Amino acid sequence: MSESNTTSEPWAQPGWLSLEQFRAADGVGDWRLLGDAIYAFFRTSFADGARLVQAIAELPEIDAERPPDIDLRPDGVTVRLTTITVGQYFAGYSPADVDLARRISAVAKDAGAPAEPAQLQHVQVSVDAMAIGEVMPFWREALGYEFRRDTEEDVVDPRGRGPSFWFQQMDVPRTERNRIHVDIAVPAEQVDARVAAVLAAGGRRLHPEQPWILSDPEGNEVCLS
Repeated sequence: MSESNTTSEPWAQPGWLSLEQFRAADGVGDWRLLGDAIYAFFRTSFADGARLVQAIAELPEIDAERPPDIDLRPDGVTVRLTTITVGQYFAGYSPADVDLARRISAVAKDAGAPAEPAQLQHVQVSVDAMAIGEVMPFWREALGYEFRRDTEEDVVDPRGRGPSFWFQQMDVPRTERNRIHVDIAVPAEQVDARVAAVLAAGGRRLHPEQPWILSDPEGNEVCLS
């Protein structure tokens, strides 16, 4: 989790759900809110996964202008839902996203594909920059990424495969820590186990008041939440 993010909360918009309302909603137990979207992973074979993807694509709730991101692998299907509106990139709090999540879960259940939330994670690389407008284009071209259309703080993989790069405005150069770190979001029920594994592998906590900030033995940092 990055130390600061100026993006306004999506539930400030009329009709949108708060985080608590999303978590309390019926029929979304398969889904986890990670980073900028809600995700679900359904365990299945490759062939059955292809059929599941087809069944999802045929749902009448699918918006042809904003279809879900779907990743088919030999061991299962990951589905990502989010909503982009003018000036904001909302993290799946849209009632339409929640309704679609319910329908996708129902289709997966009918297909015999169990959900495994423990398989989910979201990865973002965060860069501290004094002059974002000068630094960001370098990373955009080096990675072959695109500017995210809703914000001036991110570049993203147009193919939806690689981690996003988020640029945090700094007023003075940082000397006590690295200028680049990795943000990793996992389901809430997996955080303690993941942190314990990191610490057992030689990691350490850097700030008692910010327990999500960890580093490897040489000081390279991860924010894990």
